[in-house]
Amino acid sequence: MSRRTFLKNGIAAAALPLFGFQSFDTDHLEGVDNLRFNLNYAPHFGMFKSHAGEDLMSQLDFMAESGFKSFEDNEMRMRPKATQNQIAETLIKNGMTMGVFVGHKIYWDRPNLTSGNTDLRDEFLADIRSSIEVAKRVNAKWMTVVPGYVDLQLQKGYQTAHLIEALRRACDLLEPEGLIMVLEPLNPRDHAGQFLSKIPQAYEICRAVDSPSCKILFDIYHQQITEGNIIPNIDNSWSEIAYFQIGDNPGRNEPTTGELNYQNIFEHIHAKGYQGTLGMEHGNSEGGKLGELAVIAAYRKVDNFL
Repeated sequence: MSRRTFLKNGIAAAALPLFGFQSFDTDHLEGVDNLRFNLNYAPHFGMFKSHAGEDLMSQLDFMAESGFKSFEDNEMRMRPKATQNQIAETLIKNGMTMGVFVGHKIYWDRPNLTSGNTDLRDEFLADIRSSIEVAKRVNAKWMTVVPGYVDLQLQKGYQTAHLIEALRRACDLLEPEGLIMVLEPLNPRDHAGQFLSKIPQAYEICRAVDSPSCKILFDIYHQQITEGNIIPNIDNSWSEIAYFQIGDNPGRNEPTTGELNYQNIFEHIHAKGYQGTLGMEHGNSEGGKLGELAVIAAYRKVDNFL
C-alpha cells in the first residue's frame, strides 16, 4: 500500500469517531485524493513524528505527502547552519515554502524594546541581522517579533515610542532584503505582562512604523482569549496583516476541538484574497498516529468551504 493510499484511508478512519461518518462525504474524500487545501497551512516539527519518526527531513516529507505546502519553525534561527541548509533543500524538493521563525531573543520576564535601553535595542538589531542571513538560507520571508515585557516604570506612550523607534531601525535592515517582521500580540492568560496583547495596538504600531517590513502576525488563538471579535478585527486590521497562526480555544489544539468556528474564519480569510501562510502553532488533541490523522482530518473538515 502506498503512503498516499494509507493517508487517505487513515484520515477517513480517524475522522469517524471525531466527526461522524456523514462529515466525510464523496466531495471530501475527493479532496483527500488530490491533497489540495484552499488555504496554505503550515505544520511544525513534532506534529507528525509518530508517522514520520524523529528525523526532521522525514517529517517534512510526511507533511508534503499529506497535502501541506508550507512549514514553520520557531526555532529555525537557533538550528545549526547545516540543518538549515538541509531543511531548505528538503522544502525545495517537496515544493514547500518556509513560514515564520522567531527573529530575535524574546524577554518573557523583563522589558526589552519598550524600555528605551540602547544595549537591548542593539542586541535586537544584531539578532535581526543574523535572522536576515537565516531567512536567505531557508528561503523565508517572515520573522516573528515579540516586543517584551511591560516596563512598569514608564507610561505606555513612552514605551510605544521606544518600540516604534527600534522597529523602524529594524526596517532599515529588512526593507532592502524584501523581508517582513511580524509583530505577535500575546494573550495575558498564557503570557502575563507582555506589552503587546491586542490587534488594535499592533495595528497602531505598524501604521506608525509605516514600513512594508513591519506587519502583524494575527494569532487567532491568542486573540480569541484576549479580545474575541475575530472576523471584525481581521477586517479592521487587514492592511497590516502579513501572517496568521492557528489554534483552537480552550486547549490550543487543532481546529474543531474548541469554541472557534474555523470553517467560517478560513472562508472569510480566503474570500478576502489571502494567499499567505497560516501557521499551525498548536498541539495535537490526541496522541499517536490516530491523533496525527485527526489533525489532518480536522483541516480537511474546516477547509471544505468551496
